[in-house]
Amino acid sequence: MTFRSILTGLLAIGFYGMACAAEIDRAEVEKRLAAASKNRPADLRRKDLTGLDLSGLDFRQADLWGADLRQANFSRSNLSGLNLDLTVMTRINLSGANLSNTSIFGVSIMNADLSGANLTGSRIIANLDRSDLNRADLSHANWGADMKNQPMGLMRVSLNNVDLSGADLSDANLSRALMRHANLSGSRLHNAMLAGVDLSGANLTHADLSGADLSGSHLEDADLTGANLAGARLTGIGNKSTIKGLDAAKNLQSAIFD
Repeated sequence: MTFRSILTGLLAIGFYGMACAAEIDRAEVEKRLAAASKNRPADLRRKDLTGLDLSGLDFRQADLWGADLRQANFSRSNLSGLNLDLTVMTRINLSGANLSNTSIFGVSIMNADLSGANLTGSRIIANLDRSDLNRADLSHANWGADMKNQPMGLMRVSLNNVDLSGADLSDANLSRALMRHANLSGSRLHNAMLAGVDLSGANLTHADLSGADLSGSHLEDADLTGANLAGARLTGIGNKSTIKGLDAAKNLQSAIFD
């Protein structure tokens, strides 16, 4: 899938969403879900579901590809294993939702609520700027840039100004992500892949970075006060004097620098 086709799809969905309101209501969605099976998933493909309350529903046997989900409420819903590529999800409520092993590619999820969401094993390349992911579970998630599929330039997840405080990112791949001014205070990043990540201005106070790979990352004005750096790899990060609270980090002596 090329960047041009992704952009064309997003524009088409955007114009479609502006042309009409939600096509169907919650009752119709529930009816389609009840009649769905693995071989005949509920057809919600490219449907306009903007603003609907769809909380607490099980969508595992639904086709939501390319749907317009702006400002919809999917809190506590089960979307595990779905392909949500090219959906429109700005300001969506996914708090407490199950998004484990989902694919979300070429999507805007800006200003969304994903607090407490289960995102384990998910594959996401999207714009989540200014979204709420506090206490979310991203363990073993693959949100790293795919260096083999970059025909129109680097496509990577954007997490600028997001709230990831208290989140679990253990063993997650976030390589080359944009995380400027992200709040990662108290988060778990044990063995996380953070190579080449832009963490400038990020709050990493009391985060667990043990065993994490931050090689080549940007840490200018990032705050590492109280962070656990046991076995963390910090090679190629440039001038360490630009990092706040580095001297107040835990297990600094076992971190790996140039």
